[in-house]
Amino acid sequence: MRQPAIFISHGGGPCFWVDGPMARAFDGLKAYLAGLLASLAERPRAILIVSAHWEEKRVTLGAAKAPGMIFDYYGFPEHTYRLTYPAPGAPELAEQARGLLAASGVEAALDAARGFDHGVFVPMLIVEPGATIPILTLSLRDDLDPAFHIGVGAALAPLRDDGVLILGSGNSFHNLRTFFDGEARAAAGFDAWLTDAVTKPSPEERNALLAQWSEAPFARACHPREEHLLPLMVVAGVAGADVGRRVFHDAAVGKAISGFAFG
Repeated sequence: MRQPAIFISHGGGPCFWVDGPMARAFDGLKAYLAGLLASLAERPRAILIVSAHWEEKRVTLGAAKAPGMIFDYYGFPEHTYRLTYPAPGAPELAEQARGLLAASGVEAALDAARGFDHGVFVPMLIVEPGATIPILTLSLRDDLDPAFHIGVGAALAPLRDDGVLILGSGNSFHNLRTFFDGEARAAAGFDAWLTDAVTKPSPEERNALLAQWSEAPFARACHPREEHLLPLMVVAGVAGADVGRRVFHDAAVGKAISGFAFG
């Protein structure tokens, strides 16, 4: 059965394992992630995750058989550096994905040493705590070209028909300098634009708008740098003709955050 393509917000650092305002801010997100697999018509045979926390000169696929942990956050309690997520890797799927990318003219590399960064293990510890589903990770290309990443997604679309769930792991709002400033207007304005763009009935119009996302209201106020938005571009490319829908919406410390699904 065909799997969907979903863009999720992954919170902030190890937010689900700390106390205080940050943890409470993401209670709604945690509940959504905990129910994600149950919302699917069929359990995926593997999950491909595009993480906002991995950039390379060329698109790179994680090909480790047993990926380790990459604790790429700083200043959090010591226990958050002992989290583990021992899901198996998917090296054969990595080769398949590289072939699909090559067939579309996208040069891709394999990294047999890459572990799970927190854009992967933080949400997956909530989505599938048993860590039994093989995980394939995919990097962004470090030029952060939105149209290119939509094309990457389009090349990988056949994986959905092979039982692979596609997850884009980022955040619909990502400005750490203003996260706790109490101002809600910019995040709400950009979230409204993003929701309208993603849910357009025409995939051509949707992708054209996403490729020009930086022209949206409050775009740079919400994404001074766009790496946390780029996983959505890959997901939109994977979606093909499927129309997007908003499947999660909340306000974290007053900042609107949303998640979107296709299929």
